[in-house]
Amino acid sequence: MLSLDEGKFLVKLARKNIESYIKVGKKIEIPKDISEKLKEKAGVFVTLRKLKEPGPEKELRGCIGYPLPHLPLIDAVIESSISSATKDSRFSRVKAVELDNIIVEVSALTPPEEIKVNNPEEYLEKIKIGRDGLIVEYSGNSGLLLPQVPVDWKWDVKTYLEHLMQKAWLPSNIWKEKDVKISSFQAEIFEEETPRGEVVRREIGEC
Repeated sequence: MLSLDEGKFLVKLARKNIESYIKVGKKIEIPKDISEKLKEKAGVFVTLRKLKEPGPEKELRGCIGYPLPHLPLIDAVIESSISSATKDSRFSRVKAVELDNIIVEVSALTPPEEIKVNNPEEYLEKIKIGRDGLIVEYSGNSGLLLPQVPVDWKWDVKTYLEHLMQKAWLPSNIWKEKDVKISSFQAEIFEEETPRGEVVRREIGEC
């Protein structure tokens, strides 16, 4: 488990890296004096949300990461932060003028584990909203949703599964097929309360 200080460090690192890359086209150098935990391989996603004017509402501006622990956590944050700002195909590249209105969030992931079921209907009981992020793999397609997504959208498990299938460009109800592979993971989530503001651990809680 990451400490709050480590979470703050990662979010601020992601923010600094994005700003450097957007403004001058360069990634920042990885600090040498970091905790051993940040050197361990881990999956991670960096999510960017833009404040909607007027008011506190936020809309997604980019979200990219590594589902599997292929890179040291700190390296994965460096790469994912740039990708979320510049390579998310759903959005145009983040512009420098937007940075004052963007909130940075880092989700450090546990390794995914396949959810074993005898009947796909068992997913409805085994998956917990607010605890489980999900990955689907089927017929060469795959998709991922972070555990905070169904909480933010107030989905039940069935709706969560349907949106997961859509994320993988699959029919909504195909999760009921026995040869569909669904894995779950958990996440430690850290985010800015305001752009460049205080970083907090986000507790989404089980529903």
